[in-house]
Amino acid sequence: MTADLVTAPPAPVPARIRSFARRNPTLVVTGGLLVAITLLVLVLPPFLPDPDAADPVNRLLSPSAEHLMGTDKYGRDLFARWASAGRISIGMTLLITVCAVTLGTSIGLVAGYFARAGTVIMRIVDAWMAFPSIILAIVFAVVVGPGMMSELLAVTIIFTPYTARIIRSRVLGLTTRTYVKAARVSGMGPWKTLAVHILPNTLPLAVVQCVLLSAGAMLIDGSLSFLGLGISPPTATWGNMVADGRTYLQGHPTMVLFPGLTIALFVFLLNLTGSALRAFVDPRARMLLDQQRRQRRSRR
Repeated sequence: MTADLVTAPPAPVPARIRSFARRNPTLVVTGGLLVAITLLVLVLPPFLPDPDAADPVNRLLSPSAEHLMGTDKYGRDLFARWASAGRISIGMTLLITVCAVTLGTSIGLVAGYFARAGTVIMRIVDAWMAFPSIILAIVFAVVVGPGMMSELLAVTIIFTPYTARIIRSRVLGLTTRTYVKAARVSGMGPWKTLAVHILPNTLPLAVVQCVLLSAGAMLIDGSLSFLGLGISPPTATWGNMVADGRTYLQGHPTMVLFPGLTIALFVFLLNLTGSALRAFVDPRARMLLDQQRRQRRSRR
């Protein structure tokens, strides 16, 4: 005697959202904070004073109701400059990350699928990764000259090998799968196999790498701006705001404190979000996380 199988209706969207939030609280909280900061610096500037408007009479003021973060040595409103600088710093970080991950993913796909070419490519990548990132960034910026394009080129070239190595390791595992072997036997060309079967399975890993690299890109962008090798004043970035305020660190620490803490907080949130996203995307990491949750419940 057989019983009729009844398919349960899908859970409503709010219930699924609550379930996702319960299972991934770190990802929800850190991702929400990153979105909130980004929206803040995108929405606020039109409603704030001109960030480049000098007012010598009101220079070096402490934080107040009129100037939430005080003013700098030229009398410019620091809160307006903080919001304007956030647009540049976050936008530059995003642009660098997307370029590095796109280029690194392309190299990783080729290096992982074509064995002979991959051997040569990875030897170059290994040699490139032997140099400290910040030193290479400074060398590129000095050789090419300070500015947005030189910083974009320098940091993209530096971060590309890290993505290429990670994507290649993923591709090497995918090439042994049955569906990839079947595509080869059926006569599908290598480039079509890469595009149809391998690239979609590497995209989640590329997204995680994009988030994790953003933290490094934010740090290097701030470092280059602080050293005067990145985007130059009067265009405000969080890095060159710290550089402008270091002379007045004792008397007016807020000039350094607010942009410096923002960079530190943003990098911290990006690292936490990347780690949580990796645990969500990677089945093995997700299984380990579920096992740790069960162990904690059993101890209770």
